[in-house]
Amino acid sequence: MATIREKRPGYWEVREFVGRDEQGRPIQVSRVLRGTKRDALRVAAELVVAPSSAAAARTTVGELLELWREHSLASWAPSTASTQESRICRIRTDPIAQVVVSRLRALDVDQWHVRLARQGVGESSIRNQHQALRAALGLAVRWGWVPANVAAAARLRRRAAVPRAALTADDVRRVLASVADLVASGKVEPHASLALRLAAITGARRSELAAIRWDDLEGRRLTIDSSIAVIRHASDEVPTLLRDDPTKTGCRRVVAMDEATLSLVADLRRRTESPGPWILGIGSDPVMPDRISAWWRRARNLAGVETKFRLHDLRHWSATTSIAAGHDVRTVANRLGHANPAMTLRVYAHAVEAADIPVAQTLADALDFDPTARSSR
Repeated sequence: MATIREKRPGYWEVREFVGRDEQGRPIQVSRVLRGTKRDALRVAAELVVAPSSAAAARTTVGELLELWREHSLASWAPSTASTQESRICRIRTDPIAQVVVSRLRALDVDQWHVRLARQGVGESSIRNQHQALRAALGLAVRWGWVPANVAAAARLRRRAAVPRAALTADDVRRVLASVADLVASGKVEPHASLALRLAAITGARRSELAAIRWDDLEGRRLTIDSSIAVIRHASDEVPTLLRDDPTKTGCRRVVAMDEATLSLVADLRRRTESPGPWILGIGSDPVMPDRISAWWRRARNLAGVETKFRLHDLRHWSATTSIAAGHDVRTVANRLGHANPAMTLRVYAHAVEAADIPVAQTLADALDFDPTARSSR
């Protein structure tokens, strides 16, 4: 990120970090200009988008990955940041990290894939590391360091598409019945029943469920526009922090609620003394997302549902059931909070295929319709 300093009235210095040299020392590009702060901001934007060609000629892949991390960190959720930093660390242990970005070829990326496979790295891990490198190279393309993204041209082995195992409606009903029994016996908090019902009806992620406030619900409409991020520290002396962040995709969505779920909400409100701002919160703080998962596991095990199914599978059940019933993908994508319906199509293609069967019958009925049969009656 560029820094701006007024050296003296009307004279501005703009600096931008663009990489590191062979000794690891930071490289900065600076410009001094005469004008207003608006002029300085314009120059700062130019430096961010188009860093110096000299820096591009000596920046390695490893250094580019660090630049990508620095530029993206503010937009990443804590869990995403941890995941991407882990991928960057793994890439930097490979010789590809020492290749200068401007000299990187698709062949280098293909050979990197081969090395990882020979080391026993799994296909999923190779794909994840590749996506991180591709995103970093996309930044280099935007900056004008390289003309094309060679990671996009490299051949990445495609996995056979295997439909995700899905909960059945009977599985979900049994789990919801089990969590109600656990609440009735006092073995889990009364919030547990509503939490799992909301997960199934709204398709919300667990971090989004934890962030739902009482004032997010107006009539039948529930607004989902934030999520609870868990900030853990290496030291046990520093307490875990729960932070109210935007949703994973930054999208705000409004979803309709059914009468049975609204009844559970009203019942919980009546049973809760001095409720805090959070619907699922215990006291004045939001519920820990891990706590919602714990409610799911206890109810799942009591219901006799396979242990391979996670809380997140309620989200998948919500999507596949909706699409297979014939609801349009755009509406389902909105309920899930997907920024692009194409994402919904990719993940739930098998449900779209199931919904296609009634379409074929509708078309066949139209072709086979005999108007004389009606007039002869």
